[in-house]
Amino acid sequence: MKIIDLHDPQRVDKSPDDVEILMSSGNFTQDEFVISKVELRLYNERIDAELGTFSLITSFVETDKGSVEMIYDEGFRGDNPLKRTREFLISNLGISALILRSIICLREKLD
Repeated sequence: MKIIDLHDPQRVDKSPDDVEILMSSGNFTQDEFVISKVELRLYNERIDAELGTFSLITSFVETDKGSVEMIYDEGFRGDNPLKRTREFLISNLGISALILRSIICLREKLD
């Protein structure tokens, strides 16, 4: 099962412009879900002459029961928004929050 948890799923109906892998080689269990991959994905949507690039950053979590891609952040975020988001998540234990949000979404769809 692949879940795209966005109001407009067509926003991510293409290859991302950049990907930051937060976890890919380990398999660990969280609430009966085996987590195999956690990524941040960047989609550059448009460019404004004054504000720069409008970025959509999504989280992608892959489990043994399906995958979930959902919005993490969006807006005019300046240079290297994906790298800065990754650093923030790693330094603030945000990866576990991404995983828990994704598991909640998967549970809702599986029930």
